[in-house]
Amino acid sequence: MSYFQFEHRSVYYEEAGAGAPLLLLHGNAASSNMFYEIAKRYEGQRRVILIDFLGHGRSDRLAALPSDLWFYEADQVLAFLREKQYGKVDIVGTSGGALVAVNVALEAPELVGRLIADSFEGERAVRAFTENLKLDRERSKRDENARLFYRYMHGEDWERVVDSDTDAILRHEREIGAFFHRSLRSLRPEILLTGSAEDEYACAGDPAYFEKVYGRMLSEMGRGEMHLFPSGGHPAMLSNQEAFYRLSTAFFAS
Repeated sequence: MSYFQFEHRSVYYEEAGAGAPLLLLHGNAASSNMFYEIAKRYEGQRRVILIDFLGHGRSDRLAALPSDLWFYEADQVLAFLREKQYGKVDIVGTSGGALVAVNVALEAPELVGRLIADSFEGERAVRAFTENLKLDRERSKRDENARLFYRYMHGEDWERVVDSDTDAILRHEREIGAFFHRSLRSLRPEILLTGSAEDEYACAGDPAYFEKVYGRMLSEMGRGEMHLFPSGGHPAMLSNQEAFYRLSTAFFAS
């Protein structure tokens, strides 16, 4: 197993395949294990890079995750990319990983080729989501399938990881709210925003949620594309895996 050092802690990463580098960034309460199947597809033509953010997966644990979680994780990615010197890297971030990916592109556009941000809230935390989060997470910890998923993502201390992630998300909504430190108008890499109209988190109360939120973001950026899958759950990257793979490879090749 391979690790790089960030603030004197070990961050797990792995590389497979050959070709232009493609970095996949996992979502909240998950790890790079979530990409097991789709990563194999990309490895046929790309050098696929996976990392586990601190506090998740095979990376070192933290006493507490910071409130500015997705920017802190972006700092980890930036340190990693600068150390490895890949040149420009294409990135796919899904759910919370999409927030990380956009932060990376805003902070260091010279390191990013093209970017796909999948199944995320938008520019700011939505109180309706965070109000339900704690209850949803507690419910998931009693569900056998969810427990198996968490254990596969993190190992035997999965409950500690989930609780820490939940606490950081709640603190972020109360203390910060904004996901990005820079204006979206400053975004330079080409970007594709994706999601599913049946996303059980974002679209439960409004099937047009992504269309509205992504539309506002694209207008502010003055660039980019949107693709919404008519079916499939959260995240669209995995619930529409075959279609997402075809869409993403075409986007990165354009």
